[in-house]
Amino acid sequence: MTRELTIGELSARSGVTQSALRFYEREGLISARRTGGNQRRYPSVTLRRVALVQAGKAAGIPLERIRTALGTLPDDKPTKRDWERLSRGWADELGERIATLEAIRTRLTTCIGCGCLSLKTCGLLNPGDEAAALGGGAHYLRRVTRDGRGVARGAE
Repeated sequence: MTRELTIGELSARSGVTQSALRFYEREGLISARRTGGNQRRYPSVTLRRVALVQAGKAAGIPLERIRTALGTLPDDKPTKRDWERLSRGWADELGERIATLEAIRTRLTTCIGCGCLSLKTCGLLNPGDEAAALGGGAHYLRRVTRDGRGVARGAE
């Protein structure tokens, strides 16, 4: 039988509050069995699942995507290969997020250097307010590719 953790032990070992763990359970990110006294017992593999949730949140991945990814793992004991497959699935998305943040940093520095702080009237980044014709959105930071996916400017 796999070693089980109480909610207090899981909280202490993962660094995640008990209330957050209960939330993760309600959201289907982790699961526990209940004892006869209605206490939660988590399999030790839950530590890795909580770590993945924390990493995904830190990377800005929505909980729904994290839940879907966790749903691809076996319940009992995911292998190293399972975890690698899951993380590879996020690599492209994280690369796009990094490129977008780098583009924002570059544009922000340029705009602050200019001093006007207005992309609407900025002659450097938006001469004649050309972006208004494109509709709402951050057109100078992202563009849409032929397949409909967003790509950060400069990552083309």
